[in-house]
Amino acid sequence: MPTALLSVYDKSGVAELAAGLHGLGWRIISSGGTAAAIAAAGVPVTDVAELTGTPAILGHRVVTLHPRIHGGILADPTDSSHRADMDEYGIEPIDLVVVNLYPFSSEPGIELIDIGGPAMVRAAAKNHAHVGVVVNPGDYEPVLAEITAEGSITPATRRRLARTAFARTAAYDAAIVNWLDETDPEPDVLPTSLHLALERTEVLRYGENPHQQGARFRHMESTSPAGWWDSMIQHGGKALSYLNLYDTEAAWRLVQRFDAPAAVIVKHANPCGVAVAGDIAEAYIRANACDPVSAFGGIVAVNGMVTVPMAEALAPVFTEVVVAPSYEPEALEILTSKANMRVLTASPPGARTLDMRPIDGGLLVQQADPVPLDRSTWQVVTSVSPTDEQWDDLTFAWTVCAAVSSNAIVYARDRQAFGIGAGQQNRLDSSRIAAERSAGRAAGGVCASDAFFPFRDGLDAAVAAGITAVIQPGGSVRDAEVIAAADEAGIAMVFTGTRHFRH
Repeated sequence: MPTALLSVYDKSGVAELAAGLHGLGWRIISSGGTAAAIAAAGVPVTDVAELTGTPAILGHRVVTLHPRIHGGILADPTDSSHRADMDEYGIEPIDLVVVNLYPFSSEPGIELIDIGGPAMVRAAAKNHAHVGVVVNPGDYEPVLAEITAEGSITPATRRRLARTAFARTAAYDAAIVNWLDETDPEPDVLPTSLHLALERTEVLRYGENPHQQGARFRHMESTSPAGWWDSMIQHGGKALSYLNLYDTEAAWRLVQRFDAPAAVIVKHANPCGVAVAGDIAEAYIRANACDPVSAFGGIVAVNGMVTVPMAEALAPVFTEVVVAPSYEPEALEILTSKANMRVLTASPPGARTLDMRPIDGGLLVQQADPVPLDRSTWQVVTSVSPTDEQWDDLTFAWTVCAAVSSNAIVYARDRQAFGIGAGQQNRLDSSRIAAERSAGRAAGGVCASDAFFPFRDGLDAAVAAGITAVIQPGGSVRDAEVIAAADEAGIAMVFTGTRHFRH
């Protein structure tokens, strides 16, 4: 008679599984609440304590940690020495192990660190040549159907289930390590090791290019809240692509940095339009005016409810994705009538603590770059100080600049970006691009640079564009030369002391 060991925290479906196995002639062994649930369903069940001769002890910390349990799971019936040991110690084989673990991430703490569960799961997964292991209630029905049809679990299914089981225990242990790091009273700035466990949740049409496969993965077991992509609602449009996700993440994160109604337009991971205004419709119109050519086929993110006026302004512009916290019903109707526009409702993104990039043999890891906006840390280095209006624009431009690929230059006025120079190999070219894009519209406005001006030529380009105030980190050996150029032009300059390179 085949034997199944059922010991689960999440008891949904377990009584039905036990009943199905019993109906197929299987013996059921279990313990604690699982055994009670099975017995309550009228299914005969043998308590683990009957096999081990030992009740649950140490406040239920030790229940299944016993040779008669693990010997039954790990035994290889084709090995004569294993059979001899089983006969000597009265060990009966176990053919199926069904276990799900204490939900550690729901309320991290010592008592939710499961010991017996992972030990049984790993033992069964190791011995998957002979034993099936199920850690996901979603597998109950297909496993039971296969046993009914085939008389047993097939080798291919046992292998698949073993992989799922090891992935589950790996994620579980990773969550515990991360919790220990997060609660360390004297934590390292960067942990001594990283343990990432992710599961594929969405297969995309392709990656950056059609010849590349692409998918979205999420953390399997995490003490942090689920990401906004898992709760996002897509109201219309085609399936999201790899680049849609990448660019939408950039737009959604940037727009959250503004307290007033704001709109961000992103193209190829860089903002090509950003504006703050009195209402969302005006913010979008102003953002789109920055660079309408680049905005074609872009991603639009706003930090307030999409109104009918905004929808009417946006609808004629070819847009890949629009993401917002909410929509007026009629505005949603307008946007979802555009067959190719993906319309998303989303919650704010969570804080990002680490940035990671692959290199050969590992990862480059750094702290995520915050955007410090505490003006008290900034220093006016010119004889002319910014006006109140210029301070607002400098703060706005500095926020935008930190989200632009280096070398980054942003020209802005009245909290509206007019020229964004991104990703150039030298700062002068970025300044020229920003000036060309602004086409004189930033005259009287401000310039932000993500790093210091190594020469005065970048500043001279800003002055030629009519810029009247500049914000930059400072720190160049030629700072004095650049400050002198600003004083010569009669403009204000602020040093932040913080660089915002973004590659």
